Amino acid sequence: MSEQPQFTIKIDQNKFLPEGGREVHAIVSVEAASPDGSGPAAASSADASEVIIIDTSGSMSYPDTKLRAAIAAAQIAIDTLRDGVQFAVISGSNTAAMVFPQQGGLVPANEENRRLAKHALSRLKASGGTAIGSWLRLTDQLFDTRQGGIRHAILLTDGKNQHESPEELDAVLSRCTGRFICDCRGVGTDWEVAELRKISSALLGSVDIVADPAGLVADFQAMTQAAMGKAVADVALRVWTPQTAKLRFVKQVMPSVEDLTGRRVESSVQAGDYPLGAWGAESRDYHVCVEVPPGEVGKELRAAWVKLVVPGGPGEEAQVLATGNVLAQWTDDEAQSTRINARVAHYTGQAELASVIQEGLQARKDGDFDTATARLGRAVVLADEAGNDAITAMLRKVVDVVDPVTGTVRLRQNVDKADEMQLDTRSTKTVRTRKDETVHTRRDETVHTRRGEG
Repeated sequence: MSEQPQFTIKIDQNKFLPEGGREVHAIVSVEAASPDGSGPAAASSADASEVIIIDTSGSMSYPDTKLRAAIAAAQIAIDTLRDGVQFAVISGSNTAAMVFPQQGGLVPANEENRRLAKHALSRLKASGGTAIGSWLRLTDQLFDTRQGGIRHAILLTDGKNQHESPEELDAVLSRCTGRFICDCRGVGTDWEVAELRKISSALLGSVDIVADPAGLVADFQAMTQAAMGKAVADVALRVWTPQTAKLRFVKQVMPSVEDLTGRRVESSVQAGDYPLGAWGAESRDYHVCVEVPPGEVGKELRAAWVKLVVPGGPGEEAQVLATGNVLAQWTDDEAQSTRINARVAHYTGQAELASVIQEGLQARKDGDFDTATARLGRAVVLADEAGNDAITAMLRKVVDVVDPVTGTVRLRQNVDKADEMQLDTRSTKTVRTRKDETVHTRRDETVHTRRGEG
């Protein structure tokens, strides 16, 4: 039996538009389950390759526990690789160098290569500066012969990208986009969240802070296990729209907020592909917004046709894994047209939550405390409405909450930098909507109703 998971697409929306209505919103939920449909997909044995990138700039020696923890984390990641997975280890400073194998290239994970790689890691010393683009360039070269399978990298740094220009890094990211996935981690508090977020976003990975080096081992193990669970590479969401329609945006909204709109690759007339990366045992949600020309009352239109696809072989069409329709129907029934789909409303709020947190933290850094207070107060309201308890707890380390309903807060004077960076890095993490919630509108206000409430 094939180990490729079975994909399904579910569309959540209110298809009804008022007379003259133009904007259609839908949440596209994609889920991968085991081939027999009984549950999550099993652990993968798919063709895969892994590159581990460890910052060895001089700052990694202060304190010396940082480099030791990074070495131990890389060693546990190597032990976590499946037998046969092609891998390599890179050290990064103001240049990139091979740690293992020293002659370059990728080698299969087996007992001997794991032993040699871990021994090579144990000899690492910290010196030099930080030029992350050079690290990614070497990583891309290593993956060059492995473009058919799962390609994943882990990048760890403790500092800012000081030894190359932003333009140099952008050029490397442009080259690497679509060629491999990279999860980025910052250890300590002397690195830039926006910088690592730019890298992880371009390479469809995650970004997070490991404030205490002692947490690196568990984090690297978890990232590697997740990568080993991927079964299908280079999945894309293909969206077709009618000739008279305009696709306004495509955003990932679960498990994190990521705007995919600018990544569209035209696939055919009126259709474009949005890259989703590699998939294993998981589900993700996407918010699609389409602008359509107004129709007559009673008319129904397919506003978008969404497909989940993977590339075919040379000269072959893409394989379609699942499909779904986004619909629009015009009505003069106000009760139908003013009802907002609960999941659309929920994820719209969480996308705003990510934005206001980042805006608020930046305003605080810039000394604009009025704007910071307003934005972070709004974040408290949105996190409370969404039931995003993790974000609420992080916000309370940055602001004193006077009233969570109105968003009345006071900025804390002495905030631990690690707490602030954690809130920033995890601001895009989302939670799913409460099951029993419906949303509808009355005139200009949005009303949330839960079962058992009046």
